[in-house]
Amino acid sequence: MTGRDGTPTHQTCHPTEAITKRFAPSHYDGFQSLRARFLHPEHGNQNGADAPMNKLRHTLIGASLGIAVAVQGCTGAIGDVQHEPRGGQTPLAAGTSAPGDQAPPGVTGAAAASGAVWRPVPGLSWQWQLTGTIDLNVDAKMFDIDLFDTAPSTIADLHLRGSKVICYVSAGSFEDWRPDAALFPPEVKGNALAGWPGEAWLDVRRIDLLGPILDARMDLCRSKGFDGIELDNVDGYNNNTGFSLTATDQLQYNRYLAGAAHTRGLSVGLKNDLDQVTALVSLFDWALNEACFQFQECNLLAPFVQAGKAVFNVEYSLPPSTVCPQAKALDFSTLIKDVDLDARRQACP
Repeated sequence: MTGRDGTPTHQTCHPTEAITKRFAPSHYDGFQSLRARFLHPEHGNQNGADAPMNKLRHTLIGASLGIAVAVQGCTGAIGDVQHEPRGGQTPLAAGTSAPGDQAPPGVTGAAAASGAVWRPVPGLSWQWQLTGTIDLNVDAKMFDIDLFDTAPSTIADLHLRGSKVICYVSAGSFEDWRPDAALFPPEVKGNALAGWPGEAWLDVRRIDLLGPILDARMDLCRSKGFDGIELDNVDGYNNNTGFSLTATDQLQYNRYLAGAAHTRGLSVGLKNDLDQVTALVSLFDWALNEACFQFQECNLLAPFVQAGKAVFNVEYSLPPSTVCPQAKALDFSTLIKDVDLDARRQACP
C-alpha cells in the first residue's frame, strides 16, 4: 500500500523516506492484517486495544530490519520519494488523475490493445516497489508499482525494457489521501485499520457503491498503460472490519473485481486471501503473497502453480538461506525485501 510522505516513527536505515507497505497474511490467529508503515509524525500510531497487534508488528519489523545487511548489495538505489496528494487539494472525479499525470493522447492499456490478458508463468522475475523513484534498471520481467503515483512515461519506459507493469490499488480499504477519496460514501467506511490513521475497511457487500469507484480506478490503470492490477485488502472477512462480512461476501466481491479487470484487458492477481485460493484460482491470473514462508502457509498457494500461474512472494523476516531453497522447490518467484518496499531487493535464484 502506498501512503503519505513523512518522517518514520521508529528508526530505520532511511529515516527521512516516506515509507508505506502492505503486509497482510490472510489469517494469523485472529490478528488483523499485518502491515508496516511509516507515517507523518503528527499522526503517530494507535495504542491501547491494539497493543497485542502492535507488539507483533514491531517484532516482525525488527526481524525484517535484521536482514538489511543481506539486502544492501541488491539491485536498486534509493531515490526521491513520490508524494501523495496533500491536504487542500481538490478531490478528483472518478476516473481522473492528478494534474500532470494524465496518460498521453492515444495511450491505452497494453493488454487491452492486444486483446489478450497477460498470464505470467511460475518462476517469472519481478519487482515490487511502492516508495521512492522507480528504479528502471532492476532486472525484472514484471514491475508492481502504485496506480496514482506512477506517470505514464515510467510505464512506457518499462515496456521498452521488456517488462510488464502492474498497478497497485487498495480495493478493500478507504485511504483518505487518495485523489478520489471524496467519492466514498460514509456508509461503506468501517473500522479503522489498526495502526493506520486515515484508512478504514470497506463494506465489500456494497458493490453498488464501490463498483463505480473501482471501475474508474481500473479505467485509469488501463489508460496509463498498465498491463495488470494488484488489488489489496481483499480478505476483509477475516478481519475486524466493523461489518458482518462472510466468506461468501468476500468471494462475490473478489469475483466482481476479477471480472472487472478482465473486461478491461487487465491481468489480475489475488493478493493474500489464502483461505479462498481454491475457489478463486480459476478467475485470477497470478497470486501475490506476503510472508507465507514465515507463517508456514505456502502450501495453500499450490493451486496457482499447478494451474501454470505465477506466485509472486515477498518475505521480510527470513534470510535468503532459509527462504530460497523452499521457494525454488515450490516454483515461487520470491523476493527478500525491506518493509519499506523501496527499490532494494534480493531475488531468490
